[in-house]
Amino acid sequence: MTETQFGSSREDLAARSTVYASDLFAGKTVVVTGAGGGLGLAIAALFARLGANLAINGRNEEKLASAKEFLESLGAKVFTRAMTIRDPEQVEDFVRGVNQEFGAIDVLVNNAGGQFPQAALDFSPKGWNAVIDTNLNGTWWMMQATARHWVESKQPGSIVNIVADVWRGMPGIAHTCAARAGVIYLSKSVAVEWAPHDIRVNCVAPGCCESNGFGNYPEEGSATFQDSNPMRHAGDEWDVAEGVVYMAASSGKFVTGEVLNIDGGQQMWGDPWPTGRPDYFRIA
Repeated sequence: MTETQFGSSREDLAARSTVYASDLFAGKTVVVTGAGGGLGLAIAALFARLGANLAINGRNEEKLASAKEFLESLGAKVFTRAMTIRDPEQVEDFVRGVNQEFGAIDVLVNNAGGQFPQAALDFSPKGWNAVIDTNLNGTWWMMQATARHWVESKQPGSIVNIVADVWRGMPGIAHTCAARAGVIYLSKSVAVEWAPHDIRVNCVAPGCCESNGFGNYPEEGSATFQDSNPMRHAGDEWDVAEGVVYMAASSGKFVTGEVLNIDGGQQMWGDPWPTGRPDYFRIA
């Protein structure tokens, strides 16, 4: 039996049409965390095609090396570092390294994160802490270190945090719902605090948008994603990437503290179950 492959191929990412001008980010530096593959690589690929210098990180050195080669083939200059965003010292070293490499950071896209499908009653302390530490704490360390640099150098900046469609809860992945909701209201809070420094902070909340992350869920779980929204189909990585660019570019210059939902209406209707739909919730 052939395993289902989710997400876009690199050929797709290099060729997909976009509404944006090819020089939109020429001379700008964009950081994308967790860009060794999946959604992060798709976001980085679009910025590369729009002329940006890129700084990417992740935990897998081989994946980062492969991503760097691909992004360079799209014309980008690329800085990489294998690291964990859970460690504030590693984060500070990374931000310092990017500034030394490119002279400045213009946009931070916090994409790194992850979760696993499990009933909440079965969460172990280790599993809970791992999700919270990456998705909430790691995002914060990246935000704080980058913003501190912007404030010290009196430079404007834009942060886009990838969160999730938390509005009706996320049964089956409650740990990430808690973490992503935390990032949303953290972003709204510092969007006000940092406005005097000309730093915008926004979120993009994908619904069920297909990436290689779909492969992390059991077949009975991913099968429910097609019914996660009233459009009755999943979105894709490019939907999210173009939304991120909108928020990061001058198109979003009067937008801060906002959440852009890219979910096909999932916040209003749908029934995704990452663990598979329990019998109690099956309607004949």
